[in-house]
Amino acid sequence: MTNLKTHKWSILLVVTLVSFITNLDSTIVIIGLPKMMEGLNISMISGLWIITGYIIASTVLILPAGKWADTFGTKRIFVIGLIIFAVGTILCGIANTGLTLNIFRLIQGSGAALATATATPTIVKNFPSSQLGLALSINATSWVIGAIVGPVVGGVLITKLGWRSIFFITVPFVLLCIIGALLVMKETELNMKQKNDFTGIITFSLGLVLTMVVLSEGQSLGWLSYETLGLLITAILLWIAFIITELHVENPLFNFNLLLYRNYSIGLVITLCYCIAYFSLPLLLSIYLQSALHLSPTMSGLLMISLSVPQLVIGPFAGKLVDHIGSLKTLTFGIIFLIIGIFFLGNLEDELSISAIVTPLILLSIANGLAWPSLAKTILSAVPKEQSGSASGMHYTIMNVGKALSQTLAILTIEVVIPADVVSKAIIGIGNLNSININGNLVTSIDSSFKFFTIFFVIALILSLFLLYSKWNDNHNEKENMV
Repeated sequence: MTNLKTHKWSILLVVTLVSFITNLDSTIVIIGLPKMMEGLNISMISGLWIITGYIIASTVLILPAGKWADTFGTKRIFVIGLIIFAVGTILCGIANTGLTLNIFRLIQGSGAALATATATPTIVKNFPSSQLGLALSINATSWVIGAIVGPVVGGVLITKLGWRSIFFITVPFVLLCIIGALLVMKETELNMKQKNDFTGIITFSLGLVLTMVVLSEGQSLGWLSYETLGLLITAILLWIAFIITELHVENPLFNFNLLLYRNYSIGLVITLCYCIAYFSLPLLLSIYLQSALHLSPTMSGLLMISLSVPQLVIGPFAGKLVDHIGSLKTLTFGIIFLIIGIFFLGNLEDELSISAIVTPLILLSIANGLAWPSLAKTILSAVPKEQSGSASGMHYTIMNVGKALSQTLAILTIEVVIPADVVSKAIIGIGNLNSININGNLVTSIDSSFKFFTIFFVIALILSLFLLYSKWNDNHNEKENMV
């Protein structure tokens, strides 16, 4: 035990570096999407799957990865995940077609899932309660730093060395993490008797993938075509099979009994709406800055860091505010300003206006810094502590589903105004686009997209107000009963 405590800060360093790298990879790919599409000559749909494929792969494996860690050992799963991530990253850098890049991104996302799913439990097991908050805060900050560094470093690398460099740059850091994990991490006790819910994993994975295919391909195939309807019916049947499985299996992937807790179940719906809206911002901004305004990846990255830097500053104060006035009040307050920020962001023009971009992004960043920790606390404090692990896994899975849906819906909203093939040309900057007034139409469609995603924040606000009212009503009834 002494040896374990001696290495706790070294373990935190390794785990935090992994969190930084995985989030860096997410933001760096978004800024590099136009150049990838141009270099590999792929469509917008195929390009979109470079992002969503990674998210889906990491989503479907998050929950089983946690159980595999309990079965086969946390250190073993963590290191295996990093090795898979490193191999997938190298393969992404040498991919020569859109199909191979998408396959390699699935491999990369699978590795990221194994590594990140074991990261938080590793911290919890190695730090005493008196230092756990500090350790988790340090780890959480690395995600924000990754979001800041990703667009800037990605922009510079893409401009100077090409899009493949954004993958190769992360490999040395991943190898460093693997070596560090082997040296300082200790293996946990194994639980080989624990059963895996493979039926749940398969039905959930296929249901999510087919849902994404319907959303991404529906317009090109025709929303009422036999192909689209067939895929949709199959997806619905898979979701039904998943729910039935989870309600009857001994060790479920999703513990639906947790939905009986009001704040938890409604909190998950808020999480889904919140993530669909918020994670559309980087992709829509990247398309606007690089395709509509024809800015360089470097300049686009510099403008986009306004969405991250304020969170880094406000982070230490947000937790204290949540504890002082309550998580539901802070959540409601934050969502209100998220609505204001994204609404004003939906008024972009054909020419660059730094204030029209940076001001709403700063407001959105501050609001997110207040609302997201409040949402997490609201959800995880709604269930008994002995079920917090399962509750956290479900919350993280819903978050990733929202992220995946946001990318697809972002492109879908643009294609309402502009045909899919024209959108692809606009994003990679090729073809005679001026003849069809693509810039003006593209800006208009992006503005409309921001207003569309405002709806999801409004739904989240209504639900948070309902929870706030319910809490007030519960407290009022409790006081009356005491009297």
